Amino acid sequence: MKHPGRKTLIALIAVLLFVGLAAWQLTRRQGNSLAYRTAELKRGDLVVTINATGTVEPEEVIDVGAQVAGRIVSFGTDAKDKTVDYGSLVEAGTVLARIDDSLYAADVAQAEAQLLSNKAGLQKATADLFRTEQEWKRAQQLGPSQALSQSSYEGYESAHKTALAQVAVSEASIRQAEAALKRAQRNLGYCTITSPVKGIIIDRRVNIGQTVVASLNAPSLFLLAKDLTRIQVWVAVNEADIGKIHPGQPVTFTVDAFPNETFRGEVGKIRLNAAMTQNVVTYTVEISTDNADGRLLPYLTANVLFQLQKLENVLQAPNAALRWNPPAKEGESEGRTKKEGKGPDSAKGPAGGSLWVLDEKQNPRRIEVQTGPSDGINTAVESTELREGMQVITGIRMSEADKNGSAGGSPFTPKFGAGKKNSGAK
Repeated sequence: MKHPGRKTLIALIAVLLFVGLAAWQLTRRQGNSLAYRTAELKRGDLVVTINATGTVEPEEVIDVGAQVAGRIVSFGTDAKDKTVDYGSLVEAGTVLARIDDSLYAADVAQAEAQLLSNKAGLQKATADLFRTEQEWKRAQQLGPSQALSQSSYEGYESAHKTALAQVAVSEASIRQAEAALKRAQRNLGYCTITSPVKGIIIDRRVNIGQTVVASLNAPSLFLLAKDLTRIQVWVAVNEADIGKIHPGQPVTFTVDAFPNETFRGEVGKIRLNAAMTQNVVTYTVEISTDNADGRLLPYLTANVLFQLQKLENVLQAPNAALRWNPPAKEGESEGRTKKEGKGPDSAKGPAGGSLWVLDEKQNPRRIEVQTGPSDGINTAVESTELREGMQVITGIRMSEADKNGSAGGSPFTPKFGAGKKNSGAK
C-alpha cells in the first residue's frame, strides 16, 4: 500500500527546486549586470598651465670677502647692537669682522718712517743745491782765468748739476714713500671687514680665531642679501616647453613651508645659457615676486605653474570620461570600440571626442563632443546635447561577484572554497 503523502512530498520538492533554480538565475543575471562610475559635468574657469620646480633666490646677493690674510679676532655689531651672525640686519659701512692687524700696522709705521727719511733727504739735497748754486754763480762771474782754473770752473758746474739731480731723486723718493704708505694704510684698512650695502646676513662662513688666506681668490667670509622684500624664483624649464614662456607671463607657485598658500609672480627673464643633464636640455627662467612680508625665505623649493591660457565659464569634463569606452561585446571588434572614443589633446585647438552617458534603461549612450584645452584633470567640451550637471561615465564599478573572484573576474583572483570541492572529489 502506497503512502498517501509521498506524491505531495515529491511535488513539493520539485517546486522548491524550480524556485531555487529561478532565484539562482535571477541572482546570476543581476551579478553579471554592469554598474558604472559617473562624474558630473561642471562649468567654470579652466586654466592651462605648465608645471616646473624651482628655487627661491634673493634678487641680489653679495659675497663679502677678505683682501688680506690674517686671523679673525672679533665680529662687529648689527643694527640691534648684537654680534653679527646669521640673519643680522646691517647698514652700509657696518663692521662685520676684524682681522689681526699687527703686521699691517707695522708696515704702516715702516712706510711712515721711510717717508720722513726721504723728506729729510730732500731737505739736505735742497741745501746742497743752494750751496752749489751760489758757488756756480761766483764761478760764472770770474770765469776761467788766473784767479780760477778751468778745472775748478768745471767742478763748480758739475756740483751744481749733481745737486739739481739729487733734489729730483729726493722728490721721487718722497712720492714713492707716499705711495707705499697709502698701500700699507689701505691694507691696514682691509683688516676691518665692512658691509658694502644695506641688507641681511644669509651666511657666516668664518669663526673667531680662524685664519683666512687671501691669494688669487678672495676668501668668502659673509653672504649678504641686499633686499629680501623683492625675491626671485629660478625655475628649470624643459626645452619642449620653453617656447611657451615669455616675459610678463603670470605665474603661481607654492612652497612646502606654506602648503596652503599660493604666491603670485611674473616671468622676468629667460636665460639663454642652457644646461644639459642626462641628455635633457633645460633653460633657467627668472620669476619676480613681491616678498614685502618676508615670509619667503631664500633657497626654498617652489612648485611653479606657468599660466598659458585661461578659459572663463566653460563646460568641463573629466579626462577619464573622454578616455572611457564601453567593453566590447562578444563577436564585436575591440579595436573598433576603442577607436570610437578619443582622449583630450593637451592645450591645442578644438578636436573631436566622445562622452558616454546612461539612457533611460541605464545603458551607455554616446555623445559626440568638441574638446578644447585641458589642465591635465579636466577638458573643455562643447556639444548641443551636453548641459551642466549631467552625469558622464568614467568607468565600471566592480561587482561583489568580481571582488570574490567569480565568473568574469581576474583568473588570478583566488577562488574561495575551490580547495574543499577538489578534496571532496577525491
